[in-house]
Amino acid sequence: MSEPSNAQTIGNGATDQNYGTDPIAVRSTDKYREEYVHGFVEKWDELIDWDKRAKSEGQFFIDILRARGKETVLDTATGTGFHSVQLMKAGFQVTSCDGSGEMLAKAFENGRRRGLILNTVHADWRWLNRDILGRFDAIVCLGNSFTHLHDERDRRRTLAEFYAALKHDGILILDQRNYDSILDRGFDSKHKYYYCGDKVTAEPEHVDDSLARFRYEFPDNSVYHLNMFPLRKDYTRGLMKEVGFTKVKTYGDFQETYQDGDPDFFIHVAEKSYDE
Repeated sequence: MSEPSNAQTIGNGATDQNYGTDPIAVRSTDKYREEYVHGFVEKWDELIDWDKRAKSEGQFFIDILRARGKETVLDTATGTGFHSVQLMKAGFQVTSCDGSGEMLAKAFENGRRRGLILNTVHADWRWLNRDILGRFDAIVCLGNSFTHLHDERDRRRTLAEFYAALKHDGILILDQRNYDSILDRGFDSKHKYYYCGDKVTAEPEHVDDSLARFRYEFPDNSVYHLNMFPLRKDYTRGLMKEVGFTKVKTYGDFQETYQDGDPDFFIHVAEKSYDE
């Protein structure tokens, strides 16, 4: 079936994204499979800038995992592989998972170029334990990825799947944009820690209580979009606790102390059980 002529299609040739005639009406979790088209994935590392990202976040995740004696890690939002590679280089046993086959292929390529073979699994979070075998010391879900879940049932189910995939004393590390600030004060990102590429713009094109539509423009003038759910910090923390995580600590841009309006990102560290 051909697409309607007035559909909003962005990109070039086989790299097109298509949100139909009303892009801000697209608020479905399953849309993520179509958003990460080949052209967008190929440019994603321009947005991240691996070297700047590594310098900005330092040993933050590595230190959290080591301090708790964790060894096996499930990277559930592998993307192009940045965190999987950093954790593997630090000596962790990493399984790399993503719902986008395009992203996983790029991650594997990035790992191989750095002398690493990633253990990749193509899986949807909502059915994670159907496709992922074993239990892990830690799960990381980074890069604002959790906000691809537009439906609360999907968010609850995903957190329950994460919980079940952890060992009895496991931890979940999950990050999100500071949507509280975007919703209440408007967008003003410093791009100091996340999305460090200085030649790429990543800004919201539309924001309301149930949609944050971000626009990504690259140096070659190509433009892509992502439609995400604007999670509020306390809502996310509450969901984690309702699913069963017993303690949740939240950092702002890798800092323990912060003013809620300041950080670009929040990082939640949720424990499956209290330390004895």
